[in-house]
Amino acid sequence: MTQRLVGYCRVSTDNQKEEGTIEIQERALAEYAKNNGYELVKVFKDDGVSGGLEARPGLAEMFSYLESENSIHAVLIYKLDRIARDLYIQELIVKKLEMLQKTILSVKERDLDSKDPMRKAFRQFMGIVAELEKAFITMRLSGGRLNKARKGGYSGGRVPLGYIAENKNLEIDANNLETIRTIFRLRRKKVGLRDIARHLNTNGYSTARGGSWYAGTVRYIVRNRIYRGRMTYKNIVAPRKDLKI
Repeated sequence: MTQRLVGYCRVSTDNQKEEGTIEIQERALAEYAKNNGYELVKVFKDDGVSGGLEARPGLAEMFSYLESENSIHAVLIYKLDRIARDLYIQELIVKKLEMLQKTILSVKERDLDSKDPMRKAFRQFMGIVAELEKAFITMRLSGGRLNKARKGGYSGGRVPLGYIAENKNLEIDANNLETIRTIFRLRRKKVGLRDIARHLNTNGYSTARGGSWYAGTVRYIVRNRIYRGRMTYKNIVAPRKDLKI
């Protein structure tokens, strides 16, 4: 009887170019199943999702399916790091599959049966390599952001009201310029934060998300250095006179 498999594919947000697309992984899974006499019943996908366990709808759906479908023999993946780069998470998922009496098969890494000590050691070694790769990717991204911040560049994060992100850089948003100027004008007159919020709500000024103004929202703006022409990222402050409002 032909053994039935489900597949799992994931591409993270940090290194999509290195990993290729979900479609590349899916084709590799289908080819592997065909060449090895398996029936690939269903493929679960997480596209643009990190390797942690939070916010993994495809993985959650796969486990729900496996818990209700006894005819599935194994889960087929492209590589171990598509489950997760973190060794602990890898082993946690493998153990969970074991409890469901499902094995794990990999297109790129053969013989991952957890019952064989040597195979388990190999799987854990590959997990360590994946963790190191993740650490280097994070290091490069962090270093790039810090370097950009030192030069006054926009390094990501929440875009403050009064600005827009264009081509990975911040520019003044003319549509919300009057709102910011009104806040600082009232503050210079020693108007309290709650009274400023009340004024903004009464006169129809919109927040960044279209909600109501509160004292805390106003406080965030009056304390934000960017409105004074200073870009802040972590502990780095760089001058940006063009962004002063």
